[in-house]
Amino acid sequence: MPLVLNRFTAALGLGACLAASCASAAPLAETIEVFTVAGQPVTNVPNGVAVIELDAPARLDLELSRGLPEDPVAAEAIMRERMRSDEWLRAVQEYGDLHTGLARAWILGVEKVPAVVMGGAYVVYGQPDVQSAIVELERGRAGQ
Repeated sequence: MPLVLNRFTAALGLGACLAASCASAAPLAETIEVFTVAGQPVTNVPNGVAVIELDAPARLDLELSRGLPEDPVAAEAIMRERMRSDEWLRAVQEYGDLHTGLARAWILGVEKVPAVVMGGAYVVYGQPDVQSAIVELERGRAGQ
């Protein structure tokens, strides 16, 4: 699949907030984000690069509902019991984090996976080797 280098813009307010929440020492212009799904793993991911699996919220939904009976009253009772646990607090935090990644992909306009995004402005689609995608992005930026 050929690499595509596109330029797109992110919503300034929320995009800046989400980018600032990513743990990275690099300035926003050099932030690298990787978007994929569980069935399309990425390789050669540099330290500090965020890898966001867009199907992770759905997988967590399945995990949270595992073992629930079909009877809605019984299922509700079990869920209420689960919601009293410390594990539930972890799941709620994880759920929020996962949806933040999903929102980030939407803000950036990610169209397919894998996608390697540099600085919220440049993207390479279809390259599972993140380091190779970064090299492609840097070449594209140098050519401008």
